[in-house]
Amino acid sequence: MENFILILLAIVIGYGLNRLRIFPEEAAAILNKFVIFISLPAMILLQIPKLSFSMDIVIPVLIAWIVMTMTALLTLFISKMLHFTKEVTGALMLVAVLSNTSFLGIPIISAYLGTDTLPFILVYDQIGTFLALSTYGIFVASYYSNKSEINFQIMAVKVLTFPPFVSLIIALCFIGTPFPDVISNVLSTVANTIVPIALVAVGLQLQLKLPSHEIKPFGIALFIKLIIAPMIAMVIVAIEDWENLAASVSIMEAGMAPMITAGAMASLSGLAPRLSSAIVGYGILISFFTTAVLFKFI
Repeated sequence: MENFILILLAIVIGYGLNRLRIFPEEAAAILNKFVIFISLPAMILLQIPKLSFSMDIVIPVLIAWIVMTMTALLTLFISKMLHFTKEVTGALMLVAVLSNTSFLGIPIISAYLGTDTLPFILVYDQIGTFLALSTYGIFVASYYSNKSEINFQIMAVKVLTFPPFVSLIIALCFIGTPFPDVISNVLSTVANTIVPIALVAVGLQLQLKLPSHEIKPFGIALFIKLIIAPMIAMVIVAIEDWENLAASVSIMEAGMAPMITAGAMASLSGLAPRLSSAIVGYGILISFFTTAVLFKFI
């Protein structure tokens, strides 16, 4: 329960700070940079080495990447059909595809399915969405925010030097290797800053009223993320006849709200910041209802 309270409280605090003009206008961008360059790498270094592999571990990885691939293609198709701008398309390619599989996934799925779900949650999150954020995410942000001709060499350098991606590579080298307590405690303290800082940043950028031209992409993004994505996961599970905890976790993860860090990346890259923040903020609030309904089907 305290996790849900923290999520809602942090968004409300951010929104209140914005309305009262207490923080400067660039505060949200600064907080987003802190999350992406400091908090997120610390979490990756802390969590990835704890993983161990089994056949069931493959299920969340497969479902995560299939769901993300299909929703990305669907998002791109709809964006082209409706002639969305490059900035809006880039924003949707991030927030309608990448899920909030850790900040919300851990407390929500643990509450519904128990603490035994944690290994599968971490696999879906780290090998699925976090890896996608560090590769696909930076590619999308670079491609859609670039106003001139795309230089793939420069883009590759950005991907390979992106702090979360570098942290992932380092962390993969330490799988199964326990860190000393002092290192784990420091990483844990820094990693724990993700949720409050990222959510306050969302609140700072949250707009309760959107311009009419942003309502359509807003609705489409949330429909794809909260309805279509978990339906794809359910179809995969049904086809393969998987009836285990890993499959249930994967369905719930697919139905999580848009990833906070994806929204931060979109905003930082100038990809419709107001729209991106609205999709993330409202997506979190709406997902409390949609995940409850989703749980009834599994």
